[in-house]
Amino acid sequence: MASPYEITGTALDWLLDRHDPGARYLALRDLLDLPADDPELIAARIEAHTHGPIADVLANMNLDGYWVEPGPGYYPKYQGTVWSILLLAQLGASAALDERIGRACGYVLDHALAVGGQFSASGSPSGTADCIQGNLCAALLDLGCDDTRLDTALEWMARSVTGEGVAPAQDRQAAVRYYAGKCGPRFACGSNNKLPCAWGAVKVMLAFSKWPESRRTPLIDRAIQEGIDFLFSSDPAKADYPSGYSSKPSGNWWKFGFPVFYVTDLLQNVEALAASGCGHDPRLQAALTLIRDKQDAQGRWPLEYDYAGKTWGNFGSKKQANKWVTLRALRALKAAA
Repeated sequence: MASPYEITGTALDWLLDRHDPGARYLALRDLLDLPADDPELIAARIEAHTHGPIADVLANMNLDGYWVEPGPGYYPKYQGTVWSILLLAQLGASAALDERIGRACGYVLDHALAVGGQFSASGSPSGTADCIQGNLCAALLDLGCDDTRLDTALEWMARSVTGEGVAPAQDRQAAVRYYAGKCGPRFACGSNNKLPCAWGAVKVMLAFSKWPESRRTPLIDRAIQEGIDFLFSSDPAKADYPSGYSSKPSGNWWKFGFPVFYVTDLLQNVEALAASGCGHDPRLQAALTLIRDKQDAQGRWPLEYDYAGKTWGNFGSKKQANKWVTLRALRALKAAA
C-alpha cells in the first residue's frame, strides 16, 4: 500500500488484527479514514467499547461517574478520574457508544472545573495548570462532550496564554488572576520555575486544535498563534525549550509512549503543530525525520515510556514493537503529509 506517511502492508495487517479490537478500531478510523457510517467501522467501534481496553477502564468506574475516589479526580495518579478520562479519550472512546462515558464527562465538569473556567487538581482556581487544562479540554472534546461549560474553559485557557485581562498572581483581589501553578502568560508554570512550559503548551495547543473553528473567538485565534510561535521558538526535534530546573531538556521528549499524560513527547508536539495547520512547515522536517528513523524494518515503533502498573490496563512491554505507539506515530506522520 503506497502512502505519503509510509505505512507498510505488514504494519497495517498487524494493526488490523481482529484479536486486538482497540487498536483495530483506531487503525480503521484514523489510518484508513473509513466514514463514520461504514459497517466495518461501526462493528469495530462497538467491539472496541465492549471487549477492548475501553471496557476495562469503564468496568472500574463508580456508578456516579468517578474512579477510585470522589472529588476533582487528580488523585490517585494515575487511576483517578482525570487520568481515566484521558486514557479513555486516547483509546478512542465515545460518549455516543456508552452512557457511562457521558456520565463521567459530566462528573469531571461538576467537580474539577472551577467557576472561572479553570480545570483544577483541587477544584479551586488555584489548582490549575496548562497541562491539566489542555489535557481535559482535549479529552472531553474527543469523547464527544458538548457542554457549554467548555466554552468557558477554552476562553480561560486562551486568556491565560495571551495574558489579556489576567492580573498577576500577587494581585489577590483581582477577579481574574494567575496563581502559583499557572503563574503567567505564554505557558509560564510554577513547576517549571515560572518559565514557559512546552509540555503544557503542547496540551493547550492540542485542545485548541479540536475546538470547532465556528466557535473560536478572536482571543482564541490569538492564543493559537502565540502557541505556534512558542513551539517553533525551538527546533521541535531538539526540544530545547526553557527547562526551569535543568540545564538540558527532559529525555522524555524522545521516548515515545502510551498513554500520554502530562509528560509530553516529540510525537505529541508534532501532532499539535500539524493539527494547528503547520504540518507542511519546513521547521517540522527534522522532527519528522527523527520519527521515521525510529521505525523498525516492519514499519512499527517501540514503546519507550509507559505507566505499567500505575494506570488501568497493560499496553505492552518496553522496547518492544507497540501498536498504540505505532498508531500515534502514523497519525502524526499522516497529519504532516
